[in-house]
Amino acid sequence: MNEVLNLSPQDWLSLFTHFALLSVLGVGGAITTAPEMHRYLVDEKNWLTDASFSSSIALAQSAPGPNVLFVALMGWNIGLNAGGGLSAGPHAWALGMLGVLITMVGIMLPSSILTYQATQWTHKNRNLRSVRAFKSGMAPIVIGLLVSTGWLLSAAHRDFQQDWKLWLVTATATVLMLRTNLHLLWMIAIGGVLGGAGLL
Repeated sequence: MNEVLNLSPQDWLSLFTHFALLSVLGVGGAITTAPEMHRYLVDEKNWLTDASFSSSIALAQSAPGPNVLFVALMGWNIGLNAGGGLSAGPHAWALGMLGVLITMVGIMLPSSILTYQATQWTHKNRNLRSVRAFKSGMAPIVIGLLVSTGWLLSAAHRDFQQDWKLWLVTATATVLMLRTNLHLLWMIAIGGVLGGAGLL
């Protein structure tokens, strides 16, 4: 993204409230809300490009640490775009850190409070039929949200002539996941090595 974003205080507040709302809707983790993040940040607000959105998720998924770090990278990229880019200096870096702070507090705080309270209640009532039914019913919803996220990330690379290697790696990883016991971390590591070597 070449042009500098002009984010007002209301825009930053909107970013926080949107991520806070997603925080309590993120059944199965923050990654399941990636399609809504894409709609909001890329399609509606134009604060990130398709490429920076996808690379934020890919980089965070291939790095050690919690998966939710992709949210921090999105906040960092938005802040940098608001400050004029990485080469713009300390002002842009400060806005990048502001973006990290706003997005991470927004995505973590409400769900942490809700999870703490809900976990205590469900532990006390774990033998209730309604609690067991709720847990069973959430499984297909989580799977559907994860499939939706995977499709969103893949669909950003629509030019098959240019992106055929990415589709080949995606198809190969899918077959390996379904047909073998190869750990997912190995596939992520191999994808990272191929990307780092410039083969993808």
